[in-house]
Order: sequence, then C-alpha cells, then structure tokens
Amino acid sequence: MENKKIILVVVGLIAAFALNALIVGHALQRFRKEDRTISVKGFSEREVKSNLALWTIQCRVATNDILEGSREIEKAKNEVVAFLDRNGFTQEEIIQKDLVVNDKMANEYMNFENRIGFRYIIDKVIQVRSGNVEKVQQVSRMTDDLLKAGVYVSNQNGYEGPVRYYFTGLNDIKPDMLIEATRNAKLAATQFTNESQVQLGKLKRASQGLFSIIDRDQSLNQGDGGNYAPNTMDIFKKVRVVVSVEYSIE
Repeated sequence: MENKKIILVVVGLIAAFALNALIVGHALQRFRKEDRTISVKGFSEREVKSNLALWTIQCRVATNDILEGSREIEKAKNEVVAFLDRNGFTQEEIIQKDLVVNDKMANEYMNFENRIGFRYIIDKVIQVRSGNVEKVQQVSRMTDDLLKAGVYVSNQNGYEGPVRYYFTGLNDIKPDMLIEATRNAKLAATQFTNESQVQLGKLKRASQGLFSIIDRDQSLNQGDGGNYAPNTMDIFKKVRVVVSVEYSIE
C-alpha cells in the first residue's frame, strides 16, 4: 500500500514537472517570437517657397536739438511711407513701430562732455509685412532711393538682415510628408528583411520626429561648426521630418 502511494506521488511530480516545462517552453518560444523586431527610420524632405516676408526699415537721426530731430525723423518716416506706397504696398502691409529717443547725457555710463558727437539718437522703425515675398525682395534692394531723398536707413538686425522670410504652410504639407516618410521606412525594412531572408511582420509602433524648416542652402553649411546663420534669409526653404518605425519579424 505504501509502495502504491509512493508511486502515485512520483508519477504526480513527474507530470507536474512535465506540465511546467511545457508551459515555460511555450512562454519562451512566444517571448522570442514577439521580441524579434526591426527598427528603421524614414525621411521626407520638401523644397518650399516662403509665403511671408517681414522687412524692417529703421530710420535714424542724430541731433543736439530734440525739436529739430523730431521734425527730421517725421520727414524721414513720411519719405519711407511714400516710397513704399509708390512701390505698391498697401497701408495694411505697412506697420509703424514706436519712436525711440536715446539721450546720451542721461546715460550715467557715458561721459558726454569728453565726447564729440550728438546728444540725441532718434530711431523710428517701419515694418512691411507682406505675403508678396518677391515684391519685398525686389523693393528692399532699392533703398538707395531713400538715401537720395536724405533718409538714413540703419540695419539693427545684425547678421539676420533687414528682410526675413518665413514659411507658414507647414500644416498643409504635413500629412503627405508623414506618409512619404513612413513609406520610406517600410521600404528600408523590407530591403533589410529580404537580405536577411526573413519576413517582415506587422507594424508595432511608430513615432514622429520634429519638423524642421531651414533655408534651402543652409544644409550645405551643416557641420561647419561656426555657422550660426538664422533660417530667415532665403525665400526658398527645406522642410524635413524623420519618423521612427518598428516592425515585427516573422
């Protein structure tokens, strides 16, 4: 009787170990199968044309007589507005910014008495905001006409320049670019699986990178190390996006 009980216990243990091994083996097989994935990146690039231009025109007058200076800056402002009007810009496209007066004598860090120069620097900024980027580009190259009229135009935008070009139609091209980038990612994954003699499975996950908009020729200077030019100087832009995609492998 005791021998039968021992035999039953041994048989039960063997069956339990066998079932456990079967379950573990199936789990490991499923894990290995699910863990077989490939991650690829897809790229899309478009060349687009800017649809918005901002042209900053800064008139400057230096004087020792604040009243005379105010008359001169008003005359300069009127000359600029008339110049823009003659060249086809509407009143809605012409924006007049604040008048700024810098009194050197009021600057505690500047010894005015030991300097030869003017006490007041008066600046008036006029900005053109237009969707006609070609016209802005053309007319902005004609500022010598203002100089002939006695208007001094100062560029306070530094390296960026007085005219900046922007592309605001990103939402219109986003869907097509994402489709193209995803298609290119799948093509790369298919080529990899064909060379590896495996079969491409289902799409497991995908993530979208950031869209970038840079001047068309800016990409030629990438990696230069010392180039910090803004991306607002060229009418033509390059829009780029990269997507990361993961597929299963069967």
